[in-house]
Amino acid sequence: MGRSGGGDGDGDGDRLLLGKPLESSSSCSSSDESLVKRTGTVWTAMAHIITAVIGSGVLSLAWSVAQLGWVGGPAAMVFFAGVTAVQSTLIADCYICHHPERGGVVRNRSYVDAVRIYLGDKSHLFCGFFLNLSLFGTGVVYTLTSATSMRAIRKANCYHREGHDAPCSVGGDGYYMLLFGLAQVLLSQIPNFHEMAGLSIFAAVMSCFYAFVGVGLGVAKVIANGVIMGGIGGIPLVSTTQKVWRVSQALGDILFAYPFSLVLLEIEDTLRSPPPESETMKKATRASIAITTLFYLCCGCFGYASFGDGTPGNLLTGFGFYEPYWLIDLANLAIVLHLLGGYQVYTQPVFAFADRKFGGGATVVEAPLLPVPGARRVNANVFRLCFRTAYVAATTALAVWFPYFNQIIGLLGSFTFWPLAVYFPVEMYLTRNKVAPWTNQWLAIHAFSLVCLLISAFASVGSAVGVFGSETS
Repeated sequence: MGRSGGGDGDGDGDRLLLGKPLESSSSCSSSDESLVKRTGTVWTAMAHIITAVIGSGVLSLAWSVAQLGWVGGPAAMVFFAGVTAVQSTLIADCYICHHPERGGVVRNRSYVDAVRIYLGDKSHLFCGFFLNLSLFGTGVVYTLTSATSMRAIRKANCYHREGHDAPCSVGGDGYYMLLFGLAQVLLSQIPNFHEMAGLSIFAAVMSCFYAFVGVGLGVAKVIANGVIMGGIGGIPLVSTTQKVWRVSQALGDILFAYPFSLVLLEIEDTLRSPPPESETMKKATRASIAITTLFYLCCGCFGYASFGDGTPGNLLTGFGFYEPYWLIDLANLAIVLHLLGGYQVYTQPVFAFADRKFGGGATVVEAPLLPVPGARRVNANVFRLCFRTAYVAATTALAVWFPYFNQIIGLLGSFTFWPLAVYFPVEMYLTRNKVAPWTNQWLAIHAFSLVCLLISAFASVGSAVGVFGSETS
């Protein structure tokens, strides 16, 4: 296997898909595309990453710190930030490889493509299962979060008018989930990742805005309280068993908040070269992880310092903060706007795979852009319209049917963390660099993988208890 980077070609060749289509989607081109212009920079990559990472997970970090305490909470966030930085570096180097049997230089345009090239068909099947489960589950969680934030806007206005003790019943979340789903039906017609730079930049700005609001409100409340609340061991519970389950669920929430390995190669595939794509991606990754970790520590720690044992599961919608209501409204609106872009970041890989696999001979028809007389007519891909609409409908339906926020993100994050964020990147690194078995490097890497597996298993069990056991309320 050769080194990563875009220096294997010259001129415009670095920005084009190389080689002929392979039997799998692990190729440099697809049946419906012969040329792709890559214009992405470190800034657009950072926008994609921040949009993918700073999402629904940040809202539960104060609750997670409350379960783990002042020592365990920050330590867990820093540890998983380090794990994410390591695995992101390993994956970035897998974007370009030399494969003589498949036409020389091969661009692995997605995570599963890289797994198939380096680890074979069997690993490809397992990776595809975990990857699609995580992508679909993230869409469900983002739908849930957007509905919670939309409902919180109405409740904040009600509390401002009627008082903080008013019942302020604004109905269930189903209506808001349907609104979010309808918006995603429209956004899902964005052709591919290459056309998403503007949406990701906008979503990243929104995520930074509501994170700043959360931090600012936390700091203001700590100052107003005159004391830093919370304890070293976190919230004390009646039984040890209950404490163990809460700790494991908190770890699952933090696991969900970090890794973006499942969309890393799609982001890298948008970057121009020179410089080599892997260098740009690593630079964007380091900067993005540093920014998100700072936000996470501030949101989690100031949230816990503000509320102590009463820390809500969702920092901006749990109504620990009531005033200024207009700022809380703006923050929740920013969450919704960010999630519109974040949802697309996590669903475009699925759409791209479906287009390559099934959409090559799709019918294209001319249709009005809007269902009104005289509207401009555009070409519409029938397969793309039907498949993407059905996918959005499925995530929306599951969110309506199973609306548990903290429990779902904990279970999803812990269940998919080890295979996607640790196991496959480690195995690809060992294969790519031809690391001999039972050497010191081989043993150290597998020890790291084993530790992450044990943490992931512990978090999975506790989160499953939270979803299916008596903890769910």
